[in-house]
Amino acid sequence: MKLLIIEDEQALRDAIQQYMETQGYLCEIAGNFEEAMDKIDYYEYDCIVVDIGLPMGSGLDIVKELKSIKSKAGIIIISARDAVDDKVMGLQLGSDDYLTKPFHLSELNARVAAIIRRRNFGGEEKILFNEIEIHPAAKSVKMNDKYLDLTQKEYDLLVYFISNRGRLITKSALAQHIWGDQYDQAESYDFLYTHIKNLRKKMMESGTADYIKNIYGTGYKFTDN
Repeated sequence: MKLLIIEDEQALRDAIQQYMETQGYLCEIAGNFEEAMDKIDYYEYDCIVVDIGLPMGSGLDIVKELKSIKSKAGIIIISARDAVDDKVMGLQLGSDDYLTKPFHLSELNARVAAIIRRRNFGGEEKILFNEIEIHPAAKSVKMNDKYLDLTQKEYDLLVYFISNRGRLITKSALAQHIWGDQYDQAESYDFLYTHIKNLRKKMMESGTADYIKNIYGTGYKFTDN
């Protein structure tokens, strides 16, 4: 899962990034309004953490922009202001949650996980697809009732595939999900092919059907059809 952290205070921004990366998230950062707008215009995220008070603009305007482009990302506003009006405004604009500074990073992590689970998987504590069972909180995967040992990238790919099951997923979208906003600096998709090959091999060795369909020249589709 990929996060965008929009926060001008470097110490807090770095702390959030470092902590969320230990929880298995791929994190991108922006330190001001213009940098944040550039990123949301070009890249997709699973959840965006945005401070209200930013250099060059307001975090509330970023929320408005996310809604105007129909972004699927979850949105958590963070702010040093505990005013009821700010909370109401943020929620009315379409944010999913509001955290007042200071806050515990573990609480932010729990709220991010809840939003992603609610948006992608209907709020379920576990994700089921035929013989596949995923427990996001523990980041564990069972196939045919046996735990599967996946790398972080393989796990991320599997969750991304299942959350987009039945849809055509382009190679560039998958590469961005694995590589982050720097994916366009890669010279080829070889790193992506390697991760998919390894994931497919582990799945089939566990007795799971080959759900990852290669759509020639375009990308992949995760389906049992």
